[in-house]
Amino acid sequence: MALSQDWTFGAYGSDEAGLICGYLFDAGSARPVRAVDSSQAAEWLARDAGHEDGMADRAFMWLHFNLSHAPAERWLRRHAGLSDVFYETLRDGLHSTRIERADDSLIAVINDVHFEFSFEPSDISTLWISVGPRLVVTARSQPLRSVDALRTAVKAGDAPKSSTELLEHLMRVQADVLVKIVRDGTARIDSIEDELLAGRLDHKRARLGMLRRVLVRLQRLLAPEPAALFRLLQTPPQWMSESDARQLSAATEEFSVVLRDMGALQERIKLLQEEIAANVNEDNNRSLFVLTVVTVLALPINIMAGLFGMNVGGIPLAEHKHGFWIIVGIVATFTAVAAWLAFRKKQ
Repeated sequence: MALSQDWTFGAYGSDEAGLICGYLFDAGSARPVRAVDSSQAAEWLARDAGHEDGMADRAFMWLHFNLSHAPAERWLRRHAGLSDVFYETLRDGLHSTRIERADDSLIAVINDVHFEFSFEPSDISTLWISVGPRLVVTARSQPLRSVDALRTAVKAGDAPKSSTELLEHLMRVQADVLVKIVRDGTARIDSIEDELLAGRLDHKRARLGMLRRVLVRLQRLLAPEPAALFRLLQTPPQWMSESDARQLSAATEEFSVVLRDMGALQERIKLLQEEIAANVNEDNNRSLFVLTVVTVLALPINIMAGLFGMNVGGIPLAEHKHGFWIIVGIVATFTAVAAWLAFRKKQ
């Protein structure tokens, strides 16, 4: 189906309908990938709806929306013909990853990291997806790295042959993003471990705690995804081909491997935290021992100073010409005995 022009948007901008990017995929055309704007998308969807039974080609469209733009949902309700479950999912406040069937389409909630991810727990956001045989809609409130990587691949000429294959590409891109996060996290932990072995603790416990919180949240939000997909693939929609189902299953297995690697990284962080805690406890024990020894060594002279400082009659050696040195000897003797007992106990 011919379109009047190509359309491209800025990196994070959107048009007046909140459409960030749109692409028409038509494997039987001379141009298998064509960019569209919201008006062209509305025209194509209207024609597609009018030829529901007669269109045999496998052309489909991907539309990516910015939900922070108010007109985005209104445009979708007016032109996209999505299931009501999709709009309910946008508002239910549940962000755990899941994929479910709604009428003849798939509704997915996938968690992803922001484009400017900096290992902060708040740098994780949600992507809502509706997948049908002719239309794929993705919607988000914050720029997400996986979708941006998929868009870059499409602009470079990667043309999925079906809507399911597009979803599978998104899953693989998301797995690649998580692999990079695991690698970056491993590099940070290696650096912290090297500094720990060198005896430079500084603020490593806080840094490890932050990394662990991010990984725990990522795994908690993403872990249900493989199980949900496996359940879905037991009874796929009629329009999903067997080859697409196999590819989606393979992408799910890759995702499971990444999640296992993330779990192993969490265990490594936990062991490092325990090691740092043990080192801190050992340093505290040494400091407490030094304080105890100083207190014990100062005890004899404090007692003698207290006794002879009362300024009452009958103080011994007050008239003796060597009384000062006698008292010094007594204090030194008791101090030496106390030091011997303290260090003997330490050994």
